[in-house]
Amino acid sequence: MEAFEYRPNPAHIIFGSGSVAKTGHQLKQHGLSKPLILSTPEQVSQAEALSATLTEDVKVVGIFSEATMHTPLHITEKALQYAQEREPDCLISIGGGSTIGLGKAVSVRNGLFHIVIPTTYAGSEVTPVVGETVDGKKTTRSDPKILPSLVIYDIDLTMTLPVGMSVTSGINAIAHAAEALYAQSGNPITNLFAQEGIRALARSLPELLHDKSSVSARSDAQYGAWLCGTCLGSVGMSLHHKLCHTLGGSFNLPHSETHTIVLPHALAYNAPKVPGAMKMLADALPESNGDAIVGLNKLLAKTNAPRSLKAFGMKESDIDKAADIAVGNAYWNPRAIERDLIREVIRRAWAGEDARIDL
Repeated sequence: MEAFEYRPNPAHIIFGSGSVAKTGHQLKQHGLSKPLILSTPEQVSQAEALSATLTEDVKVVGIFSEATMHTPLHITEKALQYAQEREPDCLISIGGGSTIGLGKAVSVRNGLFHIVIPTTYAGSEVTPVVGETVDGKKTTRSDPKILPSLVIYDIDLTMTLPVGMSVTSGINAIAHAAEALYAQSGNPITNLFAQEGIRALARSLPELLHDKSSVSARSDAQYGAWLCGTCLGSVGMSLHHKLCHTLGGSFNLPHSETHTIVLPHALAYNAPKVPGAMKMLADALPESNGDAIVGLNKLLAKTNAPRSLKAFGMKESDIDKAADIAVGNAYWNPRAIERDLIREVIRRAWAGEDARIDL
């Protein structure tokens, strides 16, 4: 076995149906009583419902409900000003990646204790990374201080998540684990997490199409998302995540849908250089017949996942610009980054083609 380093994710995890009811008790245990709750405009009702469940000795100082995708700096600055005026002693982010990203961007700046209650399968809640957008350009920042202090997984809050959003959020989670399998800083522990997380999501997402209220499928999906997110928080990412940050931040494309569409193409590009990782991925995907790309294409088809960036407003004329941005900053990837080939990867994702290993 090759030498490796493994640094466990230090976040406190509470998992299970009804777990959100433990929020008030957790606040007390940490000596906190003045939370500021963050959400998107669409999820303000969940933020209000959470506020109503907290005990009388906890005073919610406000609900900031302007979180939006890609964590634009001007929204973070607005939230920081809101917090400064209300003087909370902690933050509670309830929602998906947009809200969690805002919570992380705020907490790393003002040092507040950060509790996250995820309602999607984004996985951001267990990573020390935040992606922020300034003037249409998205950059990532990594710091142990970004990692939320407490994560409360309650499947009850995911039961009404639309099936389409469940699928793209779940494939987004699979992307975290798939890239972890060939990460430069990968190790046997994250490989185990990655395979188990992918299996759980590949098992649960098709089931949700038949029964979106399946408790077992929702529980499996949330469990898988936690494991996959932990992989993202433990090792570095490569081409797939770099492409998605470029496309999302520069062309305002939706986060989980972009990850879903790009994933098979990015993996197909790297596949020739990482046969061991592709075998582990194939073993975790049903109906792969030993071919990870085949297995992923089948999973996307079975779950009616979106396949085309064009359908979300990306123009064909944006492909060259995206390729230029994607190769503009050097980063580690198992296969050398070649601009013309990366352009073709982006073009295939734009057109909605099946992924294939022929570049």
